[in-house]
Amino acid sequence: MITMAKTSKLTIVPLMLCFFCMGFVDLVGIASNYVKEDLALSDSVANVFPSLVFFWFLIFSVPTGMLMNKIGRKKTVVLSLIVTVFSLLLPLFGESFGVMLIAFSLLGIGNALMQTSLNPLVSGVIGGKNLASTLTFGQFVKAIASFSAPYLAMWGATQVIPEFGLNWRVLFAVFLVVGTLSTLWLAATPIEEQPIEGRPSTFVECFKLLGTPIVLLSFFGIMCHVGIDVGTNTTAPKILMERLGMTLNEAAFATSLYFIFRTIGCLTGSFFLRVLKMRTFFIISVVMMAVSMLLLFIGSAQWELYIAIALVGYGNSNIFSMCFATALESMPEKQNEVSGLMIMGLFGGTVFPLLMGFLSDGFGQAGAVLVMAAGVIYLFTYIKQLKTLN
Repeated sequence: MITMAKTSKLTIVPLMLCFFCMGFVDLVGIASNYVKEDLALSDSVANVFPSLVFFWFLIFSVPTGMLMNKIGRKKTVVLSLIVTVFSLLLPLFGESFGVMLIAFSLLGIGNALMQTSLNPLVSGVIGGKNLASTLTFGQFVKAIASFSAPYLAMWGATQVIPEFGLNWRVLFAVFLVVGTLSTLWLAATPIEEQPIEGRPSTFVECFKLLGTPIVLLSFFGIMCHVGIDVGTNTTAPKILMERLGMTLNEAAFATSLYFIFRTIGCLTGSFFLRVLKMRTFFIISVVMMAVSMLLLFIGSAQWELYIAIALVGYGNSNIFSMCFATALESMPEKQNEVSGLMIMGLFGGTVFPLLMGFLSDGFGQAGAVLVMAAGVIYLFTYIKQLKTLN
């Protein structure tokens, strides 16, 4: 067996590549807009796609935590990558409603497996006081994939690729290559995992952990983070189209702008979380998001909307890492189980887009912004929990 220190040096690069693959799930925002245009769908129907992706987090997250106890964290991550690769393969053969439903479902299942198992795998390799900053750096790598997706889609939509006929779906082909490389690399990388002490938790015992206040409140915090993330990813282009009269290819930049600032936020956040108290940085982040919601609701000028998108991108970039690390540190002996529960919170990516779709059909995109604003209000209440732990 190799030592933990040696394991850390050998595995950090393939683990970060896995975070890049984790970012594939964010293609659903721009992809759903192109599918909506190609198939002439309404907002409420088109928003089924991002909602479907994150629905599977509700079903698979806790069972994945239990699966990790049986087969190990690394094997679970490899399994998640295999499912993700298949999800990226399907759209290369067509974009019918049925094909895209199956592809997005597999993408959601694979991502649920990955997000549940990859974070604990990293915590076992890195551990200690640097966990939150390491997870934040992983989110930075994830965000690189997130903001590259709209550019790949825009490039494919404006280029003629007669040999393959992929148009905007070329982004699936590019991500497929990276996903395959990541799967092979991680499978070939030796990682030492600590054995589970005592009897693994049952399904019921996992859910009982939600009875611990900080676990439950962190769960809701992650629901709000992901709801705002997917909501902005999906709705930002629609706001520009509604208020500025842009075409979809022009407005797709809004999604990239969001992820560019989320990427900057993750990169700088890994530094700030080392030099500032977590509670202080959390407050700064949520205030930025609150200002963003106000501008998205009332803004009509291009510069106002771009500032709003940038603010929510930066502000929301570190919320997941802070909530996740807080929950893991509160119950270190149950990290696999707590990880499953926290990733189940990504179900917020189902709830928020559905509500936003119905409200935007009735009241325009301002109605969608109100749903995200409710999530920001909850995050303000979470600040009290950070005060008790830091």
